[in-house]
Amino acid sequence: MKELRNVRRELHYFQLRLGVAGALVLAAFAILFGRFFYLQVIQHQYYDTKAEDNRISIVPDPPNRGLILDRNGVVLARNYSAYTLELTLSRIPDLEGTIDALSKLVDIQPRDRRRFQKLREESKGRDNLTLRSRLTDEEVAVLAVNRYRFPGVDIKGRLFRQYPLGELASHVVGYISRIDDRDVEKIEDSDQAGNYKGTDHIGKTGLELSYEQALHGTTGFEQVETDASGRIVRGTSVRALAPRTPPVPGNNLVLTLDIRLQEAAERALGENRGALVAIEPATGGVLAFVSKPGYDPNLFIDGIDPLNWDALNNSPDHPLNNRALTGLYPPGSTFKPYMALAALELGKRTPTQTIFDPGYFMFGNNRFRDDKAGGHGYVDMYKSIVVSCDTYYYTLANDLGIDNMARFIGQFGFGAKTGIDVEGEFVGVLPSPEWKVKRFKSTPAQQKWFPGETISVGIGQGYNSYTPLQLAQAVATLANDGVMYRPHFVDYIQNPITGERKYVQAQSLKTIPLKAKNLEIVKHAMVGVNKEGTGARAFAGAVYVSAGKTGTAQVIALKQGEKYTEANVEERHRDHALFIAFAPADNPKIALAVLVENAGFGARAAAPVARKVLDFYLLGKGVDKPAAPAPKLVPQATEDDDGED
Repeated sequence: MKELRNVRRELHYFQLRLGVAGALVLAAFAILFGRFFYLQVIQHQYYDTKAEDNRISIVPDPPNRGLILDRNGVVLARNYSAYTLELTLSRIPDLEGTIDALSKLVDIQPRDRRRFQKLREESKGRDNLTLRSRLTDEEVAVLAVNRYRFPGVDIKGRLFRQYPLGELASHVVGYISRIDDRDVEKIEDSDQAGNYKGTDHIGKTGLELSYEQALHGTTGFEQVETDASGRIVRGTSVRALAPRTPPVPGNNLVLTLDIRLQEAAERALGENRGALVAIEPATGGVLAFVSKPGYDPNLFIDGIDPLNWDALNNSPDHPLNNRALTGLYPPGSTFKPYMALAALELGKRTPTQTIFDPGYFMFGNNRFRDDKAGGHGYVDMYKSIVVSCDTYYYTLANDLGIDNMARFIGQFGFGAKTGIDVEGEFVGVLPSPEWKVKRFKSTPAQQKWFPGETISVGIGQGYNSYTPLQLAQAVATLANDGVMYRPHFVDYIQNPITGERKYVQAQSLKTIPLKAKNLEIVKHAMVGVNKEGTGARAFAGAVYVSAGKTGTAQVIALKQGEKYTEANVEERHRDHALFIAFAPADNPKIALAVLVENAGFGARAAAPVARKVLDFYLLGKGVDKPAAPAPKLVPQATEDDDGED
């Protein structure tokens, strides 16, 4: 049968389908045009910025760190430039393979790999890390030729910190080291994150830490054009970019410290453990600040290797401990001038009032022995300081009472922070009944203050515990007639560009109300110490007049009736030797405190150290011809030390 066809209907459906298809095409083009219009017109600025960001990178330009110099311009911390091999982790698919390949071109030791791994662990979130520093010229040339083979590997010029004097004054200057997570938190908390872009190191200890903001400077920024691999494109074809913002170098620190005096003091201490702090009484400026043994701060800049870290950290001499700032020691008989001054000021003694010293002081059933068997006979205040009579101060402590002692002697800064301009200072202990309640709050049975404890405190023993810095501040205050200055290291902060100086003004903390007559009595007795007393041997032949006081501090307690024999005691349990002094006596220019650990009598071990330092400062001895290192002190069992402190 012949099929019947409706041509008109077929034509209608064809036209309908064609119209729908055309409408769909038009709608698609409309959508596409709308999208193009949205992207290229409405969102033009946004995507133009994104494109520029892909082409242009903002590169931080870290500033030069400020120098640290002593009062005479000797450089204690400086910078030098060198090349580093740096890896951008996000652009390296096979990190270990890349390091292995690089090791065939340049010297990459196992310690470099360990340091790099440690950096990755400590610097979470950081994309750019250093694999090798201080590349040689030959290594730089080899890497430059093969650079195209290693995406994410760059050679960069960096400034490195250097401490040219090594261990000398290491505890004062401190050191910088790589920024870790704790440093990042501090930087972010201080709203300085932008200023540390591109900076790998930060101050960790000493002045490098305390004056970090002054030393660091201000980071600059530069716009650079990069290729598809992220490498910087240089040359005349590069489009003009925004002007470079140059970095502002950090300020220089110029110290009150005299590095020649510091060296003389360290030589005088020799191989002994100990500390020495010398202060200018009229300003509080620190002239020397010694903690022995020291360490080489250069070891820490790029991360100390395990061998050196173990040697320093596990040494029984604890070279990383800043003894002058954090070491706590009984002051021994160096406490006695302040006790004598308290007696005069509080009316408990007159200068001519005497006691009889039979060689001991009985308190109840306890016998407190004098250092000299048989005693010193009749003793007045002058003689009590000159010969360092313990019995005189046993009786005086009993008469004064612990409350009077704590209140008066606390005025000289004992048991309180001095406020020196480095971090980490320890407080120490000025004993009192209130202190004991707080100290033993978890054991109420030990909170009671016993009268016998007052007796020991009176000769600088018992709970007394102070830093060498506190001893130096106290004797400087005494030398300065009761005017106390805050100790400080920095004399002025200098702008390296303009040369402008911002001086650290001497800060008077207080003036202790002391009678001039009483001060003169105590100072006169301290002069007698170095002329005819326990310090006379060390200061024999001195052409200047100095004032001093020897001290010997027990490390371990003795039983009743037990006699201390140095040769029979293990070396680290022997007494500490101490000495305080100021000179010239009539117009003090320097005041100092010396501590020699486990060296015995202060007259024998600490006073000679003070003599060498004072000679150097006042007379310039030893400037041209360095003295030989002092020998390690050893006990001399045959020496008659009775009456010595």
